[in-house]
Amino acid sequence: MSTGSPDSLLPDGETLEELSNSPRATFDVEKIRAEFPVLDQRVNGHPLIYLDNAATTQKPRSVIEAIGSYYSNNNANVHRGVHELSQRATVDFEQSREKVRNLIGASSIEEIIFVRGATEGINLVAQTFGRTRVRAGDEILITTMEHHSNIVPWQMLCEQVGAKLKVVPINDRGEISLDEYESLLGEKTRLVAAAHLSNALGTINPVHEMVRLAHEKDIPVLLDSAQGTSHLEVDVKDIDCDFLVLSGHKMYGPTGIGALYGKKEHLSAMPPYQGGGDMILSVTFEKTTYNELPHKFEAGTPNIAGAIGLGAAIDFLESCGVKALMEHEHEVLVYGEEALRNLPEVRLIGEAKEKSSVLSFVVAGVHPHDLGTILDHQGIAIRTGHHCAQPTMERFQVPATARASIACFNTKQDIDALIRGIKSAIEVFT
Repeated sequence: MSTGSPDSLLPDGETLEELSNSPRATFDVEKIRAEFPVLDQRVNGHPLIYLDNAATTQKPRSVIEAIGSYYSNNNANVHRGVHELSQRATVDFEQSREKVRNLIGASSIEEIIFVRGATEGINLVAQTFGRTRVRAGDEILITTMEHHSNIVPWQMLCEQVGAKLKVVPINDRGEISLDEYESLLGEKTRLVAAAHLSNALGTINPVHEMVRLAHEKDIPVLLDSAQGTSHLEVDVKDIDCDFLVLSGHKMYGPTGIGALYGKKEHLSAMPPYQGGGDMILSVTFEKTTYNELPHKFEAGTPNIAGAIGLGAAIDFLESCGVKALMEHEHEVLVYGEEALRNLPEVRLIGEAKEKSSVLSFVVAGVHPHDLGTILDHQGIAIRTGHHCAQPTMERFQVPATARASIACFNTKQDIDALIRGIKSAIEVFT
């Protein structure tokens, strides 16, 4: 299945195919499924089969309990109180920051900024780092497969300063060409912003090589790893990216919380994104002195419960074993691709040599929304539409796709049910 460049995947150079062929790590999917209360229900009279994980993952019991425990036992503001509840909340909040740091291999907690999600992290970089470095006539380089959250903030910046947005094309498999990418890295390029793992195609970009080529020309790189952090091993020092964003709700954590990683030298030089409490050291009517990292970028009361829930989600991910999780998901993905290819009415959208977790497809004669409705009647949840990636849909000349996205709790039996549902839709519409 996976025969692409090994540096696009694991820090130790292993591809997903090689990982699948290595001695199997212990992965008890039934035990893991039991951790998700939402799966223990029926939808429209059928057991729930949840295949919409690229939109948002379900939450394990440990995450739900961590959030409840904060509100039940430790509800107080952080960093500001001398009383016991505030001290407990602050410890838990900052422990979660350390868990994020450890998960992605950052050097210091000063490099981890809590934000509402990947979208806010990208906007923060665009309006601070970008506004201080990008001028009229400069260029920002993105790829065709980007989520709208990694397109629109850069368009806004370009409009504000008179810069140009350049786009790396993708081939029919949904892969970028490194040669074309390198050719677009010019003297006017001030930043590269690229997906680590495409939400619409499942493509895993060769990020190590992309960063290396950009850095040869002293161009910083931001990686959108909203999808990557729940499906791949991520090591920002090994990749050497300048910025990376992640979203808690894509990795079994709560909504409204995420993190921005930035190299300390960049974050130190960037102006604050918002003003208010906790991002200051002192305030007078004449002058404000800003706080140290990471608090300089965290104005106001943060999403304390969300951060604590994110920490619990990271604990859950690590308890699964990231390599074992990757191996399991890859096995289900390959099974799903083979099953879909056996249906002559189905066209897969996105068949990169290196991909993860996403089955995006169209069915001849069946609109994706109709397919999604029929599947929902059978208790199967998928996503239909453009997946906040309209330029990707345009590249493949489709208005929308059906997308089944895989998580740790999905099984081959889920895929079997999906295939049965697709067949029933084909019978209805053809």
